[in-house]
Amino acid sequence: MTDEAGRPRAALVVNPVKADAPKLVELLRTLSAEAGWDAPLIVETSVQDPGQEATRIALADGVAAVLVAGGDGTVRAVSETMAGTGIPLAIVPSGTGNLLARNLGLALDTPSTVIDAVFHGDRHPVDIGWAELTRADGNVQRHGFVVLAGIGLDAHMIANTRPGLKKSVGWVAYVDGAARSLPGAKPFRIMYAVDDLKLHSVKVHSMLFANCGALPAGIALIPDASITDGTLDVAVIQARGPFGWLAVWRTVWWQNSVLRRSKAGRRMIELTGSGGSIRYLQGSDADAATTEPAPVELDGDEFGEAVRIHCRIDPGALLVAVPAGHVISPA
Repeated sequence: MTDEAGRPRAALVVNPVKADAPKLVELLRTLSAEAGWDAPLIVETSVQDPGQEATRIALADGVAAVLVAGGDGTVRAVSETMAGTGIPLAIVPSGTGNLLARNLGLALDTPSTVIDAVFHGDRHPVDIGWAELTRADGNVQRHGFVVLAGIGLDAHMIANTRPGLKKSVGWVAYVDGAARSLPGAKPFRIMYAVDDLKLHSVKVHSMLFANCGALPAGIALIPDASITDGTLDVAVIQARGPFGWLAVWRTVWWQNSVLRRSKAGRRMIELTGSGGSIRYLQGSDADAATTEPAPVELDGDEFGEAVRIHCRIDPGALLVAVPAGHVISPA
């Protein structure tokens, strides 16, 4: 939107619980004025609206750019609504995990840098994922995700993470959730196919569908996943035997997050193998069905239980604003 003087306007969709709204609003107003833009539109999310309706309000106003400040759930909801609009979205790191910001390689402690990118930065198209969930009663729902979707233990772990602990210690609280989930973790039967090819029937603890794969603390959950390659990365997690979870951790932490960062480390993986605890696949879409309802999560938020999940990647559907010269790593 432009005012009578022809000046563009930005909108900030903010979760007042997760972000320091007054500080960000003041900063955005100052930088908007310095750039010659009109005073920004501020729209807050609520318990009833995690971000979709707030974003629709901003888009209906005809804004030239949207900024989002909140947790990963807020970023997911806003991105879902922004996909395909061609209007740039700026991610202001504010929540616990800041998953999308991490995968974009943005600085997490200087919000002014990201906000300034709206006025003087670059625009880059990135991918977004879509998950179609089929409930036990046959009801089908479609939701977007910017980082990953999961069915099984990862969703159960998130459900078992205490909100109060997450608020006080951040992403480390998921360790507590894992500790509460692992003792009773049992594999479940799942049938899946990637790109409508061969159908597999296996017992798993979890199945992940990733648009990108970096987590806090430098953990590369799915090392080859890239937010710009137009590809869906799938991880089938099977913890076998009494030391099964040690093997999963060895793959995720030691191999993915340490060894793969060097040529010698990658050569070591080639010689020793990656183990059978996690199977990685790639395609444009994947379909999975369970014999019993299983918990589902999208970008770290619970989404109830489903008997089927179909995921696909929408290449370049989300236009993000980043600082001038910023390079988004291909993986």
